[in-house]
Amino acid sequence: MRSPRSRELLRRGDEYGAPEQMRRLIDAVIACVLLAITGPLLLMVALAIKLESPGPVLVRENCIGLGGRRFQMLKFRTLPHDPDRTRPSWSWSPTVLGEILRFTRIEALPQLINVLRGEMSIVDPEG
Repeated sequence: MRSPRSRELLRRGDEYGAPEQMRRLIDAVIACVLLAITGPLLLMVALAIKLESPGPVLVRENCIGLGGRRFQMLKFRTLPHDPDRTRPSWSWSPTVLGEILRFTRIEALPQLINVLRGEMSIVDPEG
């Protein structure tokens, strides 16, 4: 169990920023390893999405991160592409491949790129 003082230091980092730097290093190493391992899978999924329906492979969701910073979270596209936005978003249903990607949670693997950019974290700073 951590003391309130140690939790506060972890939250804001000590005067040298060591906990924050260590967390970033661990995040970067884990994200690089996972991207290297899943690289062929990511390429196959991207190709399958492109072959299944026209439109972009990745979608960007606006998110708010630590300290209120805005960033765009990356995910594989699981819904049909509607460039004219003729249908309301609540009426869309996932593509066949999109159902599989959602069920297996593969749709979220591009978020590792957000981790490498420092916009998201794998390691919980509260630990």
